[in-house]
Amino acid sequence: MPRAPDFWYQPPGLYAALLAPFGYLWQAVSAGKQRRSAPVKVSVPVISVGNLTVGGTGKTPVVQAILARLQARGIQAHALSRGYGGRLAGPVLVDPLRHGSDDVGDEPLLLADRAPTWIARDRAAGARMAIASGAQALVLDDGHQNLALAYDLALVVVDGAVGFGNGRIIPAGPLRESVPDGLARTDLIIAMGAIQSEDVRVAAAQAAVPVTGASLIPVGAEGMAGLKALAFAGIGRPDKFFDTLRQAGVLLVGTQSFPDHHPYHAGELKTLAARAQALGAMLITTQKDWVRLEQPWRIQVACLMISAQFEDDAVLDHALDRLFSGASMQA
Repeated sequence: MPRAPDFWYQPPGLYAALLAPFGYLWQAVSAGKQRRSAPVKVSVPVISVGNLTVGGTGKTPVVQAILARLQARGIQAHALSRGYGGRLAGPVLVDPLRHGSDDVGDEPLLLADRAPTWIARDRAAGARMAIASGAQALVLDDGHQNLALAYDLALVVVDGAVGFGNGRIIPAGPLRESVPDGLARTDLIIAMGAIQSEDVRVAAAQAAVPVTGASLIPVGAEGMAGLKALAFAGIGRPDKFFDTLRQAGVLLVGTQSFPDHHPYHAGELKTLAARAQALGAMLITTQKDWVRLEQPWRIQVACLMISAQFEDDAVLDHALDRLFSGASMQA
């Protein structure tokens, strides 16, 4: 996926105006698909975690956090993903020892470390397979615009720094659908990072959707302070990763950005390794990028792990309580 254009996150200008008709077309096609959809209701609670924009918002760490919360309640929760970037259509249970990112995509590999994870282009078929395998709850990764499966709780993750960008729909802006349409199907907004974009608060108030804050916290980064590193990332907003490293005390001697979900080739990695060696630095990347590396390169590249930390745990726990009535469901 190419890097998001800068004008998406600036006040609407010439480019946004020229591309606006294509955005209206995108919206019309998306709305038509939603009207024709007939979401399948399954026998277990379904939680959708998605966003309204293209690019990274911190959605996958939120899915991981919800899976952990459900597991702590004794609920056998499975993750369900489309498997973006992978060749397999599914339904298939992700096996990190057998599958690579070219098979199932990068995000499912991260989720499979936390809970049984299925990839399925047909979400309803994937849900049925997961339930047959013992799932007592399903967490959909990036399921907000896919209405093949009915969900019981809809969470939308928003980047607090940039919000909904210029408010325009692809390709005139970063939105996958209009904000009012997207929030009409939303139960809770999770703002990742401090809310600097006022459009988030305004849209949430207009749609009467509660907002809770969250942040991405480095895991085990205490020993990284003072280390020299060359960082690279192919995610929605690489600068967020680089800033996280700096805040952890890492001395960045260089950074390299790639498109989101970038498939790394040996030549690129050899160039990065040679550059790092010349600077007397180690190579470091994100978890999402690390799982896209071939096995020999994973030994040579460090990985920064992150987790989602919520400002008010009670808000999310209350939403889960409404689904599960606070009761533990033992397998």
